Amino acid sequence: MLTFSLLGVVQLSQGDEKWFPRGPKARQLLSLLLMRPSQTVSLDTLVEELWDGGPPRTAVQTIRTHVYRLRTMLGREVGLPEAADLLVTEPTGYLLRVSADQGDVGRFRQLIGQGRAHLEQDDPAAAAGVLREALDLWRGSPLTDVPLGPVLAQHVAYLEEIRIRGLELWIDAGMRLGRHRELIADLRELVAAHALNEWFHARLIEALHRSGRRGDALHAVQSLRRVLHDELGVEPSDEVRRLQLAVLAQAS
Repeated sequence: MLTFSLLGVVQLSQGDEKWFPRGPKARQLLSLLLMRPSQTVSLDTLVEELWDGGPPRTAVQTIRTHVYRLRTMLGREVGLPEAADLLVTEPTGYLLRVSADQGDVGRFRQLIGQGRAHLEQDDPAAAAGVLREALDLWRGSPLTDVPLGPVLAQHVAYLEEIRIRGLELWIDAGMRLGRHRELIADLRELVAAHALNEWFHARLIEALHRSGRRGDALHAVQSLRRVLHDELGVEPSDEVRRLQLAVLAQAS
């Protein structure tokens, strides 16, 4: 069965064989079709993605050429003689006949949903397991080797938001399981990568406090205050202030 990976370098697999599509426009076209598996992607959308408001007169013919080459590559290099049936020409555009669960994006979204459901059912252990599996699907930024036009850029931004939500859920599951010490290193990395995300800062402060590291927790509060003041000119949230008061109360 054909499988595809978009959470990193674009990659197609058929059995033990792997294929990395060549050519920036071909990767853009293929990535957009794979982002919308078994859905028709209109010619207007493809033109917008490939040329971002400045298409040549030959845009439609160029897309047809790219589609022909994709069919050829799928058949010859990936070993899919039925490629002509997978890459379908529709009256308004093109459709790649694959299912969402053949790709890492579909699998990632499915696992995030399962993790959220486990937390709602108060089963943090199960949640932590499936959420970790989901996050481990990421091999880098989505579509790392693809030049992003306006349409794919929106898809990537959407996936990045889901990943942040997945990280929040995974941290929440770990905190419920009492893994405060184990989470500190991950939280420090998240705070460095998402300096304005107060939720990550708050969980770092809480994890340090619950690990008996009150001084480090107070230092983390001050670090957040400096970032928010310098970048946004605001003070920390009520939640962070409550955490600070709890640390101070225990220290006194």
